[in-house]
Amino acid sequence: MGRYEDSEQWDDIVPIPQNEGGPNPLASIAYTDEYSEAMSYLRAIMAKNEMSDRSLELTEHIISMNPAHYTVWLYRVKILKVLQRDPLKELEWLNNISLKHLKNYQIWHHRQIIMSQVFSIPPSELPFLARMFAKDAKNYHVWSYRQWLVRHFSIWDAELPYIESLLRADVRNNSAWNHRWFVNFGREDGKEIEDSKYEREMEFAQASIVQAPQNQSPWNYLRGVLKKKGSGITQMKSFAEGFADVDREDEVRSSHALDFLAAIWAEEKEVERAKKALNLLGSRYDPIRKNYWDYRISLLGPGRVEA
Repeated sequence: MGRYEDSEQWDDIVPIPQNEGGPNPLASIAYTDEYSEAMSYLRAIMAKNEMSDRSLELTEHIISMNPAHYTVWLYRVKILKVLQRDPLKELEWLNNISLKHLKNYQIWHHRQIIMSQVFSIPPSELPFLARMFAKDAKNYHVWSYRQWLVRHFSIWDAELPYIESLLRADVRNNSAWNHRWFVNFGREDGKEIEDSKYEREMEFAQASIVQAPQNQSPWNYLRGVLKKKGSGITQMKSFAEGFADVDREDEVRSSHALDFLAAIWAEEKEVERAKKALNLLGSRYDPIRKNYWDYRISLLGPGRVEA
């Protein structure tokens, strides 16, 4: 006997079993009896478009067994709106589900819908996201949600200190670097970005490179800031030379500095030095991408690619 079949609360519902395509289906899915029964009752109440407390409890039960079932999540949203349930209570319930299923997209889409119904960020929201990042600092779904949160509630300026704390803890957290870019340059308010912000971000990237020269994220970030500002990368030539000298091949501290210098020398028309840097990358410091570095050499103009 089943959980719902034996319940007086559900004795008015005729469950609708899944149609597997006949009595002898080619490839039926081996659902558990508990899941099959719950889904049969869900089909029945969805057919009636029932919005009730028991319907809400049923969605909770099914989500506990299959948190990726997007149809159940959508139906749950409809029920919550009709019953006018407190969105903060829903968030409390959702927190436990989120901690059990870290990489589930539907959970974070549902959270975004619920948060759209409140007028300000609940005090517990950002601390909860910190708990999620403590479990997985590069969780794509959580970062995507956080970007939405920043934009929706316009908390751009308040976000920067938190990102810096993450990068102090792990300067190689490429997700935090991406979020830093979003916070600094992702606004669409039409305002011109002040030079002081560009300078601050260049200094931050340079300090991070000094801390971990072989970390690609701050090099990419620095290049992005220069491009966003409309400045050429040649102004960073002396800085990059502090991590790579093509005339002292055994003392290169960063392959990314070589890449940076190759781009600078190409811009300055110092083709032979650019080729030397790219050849070092292809032959010694990044041989797994040799074909790419050879392609970069070919863009410099006629000349032989060194073996």
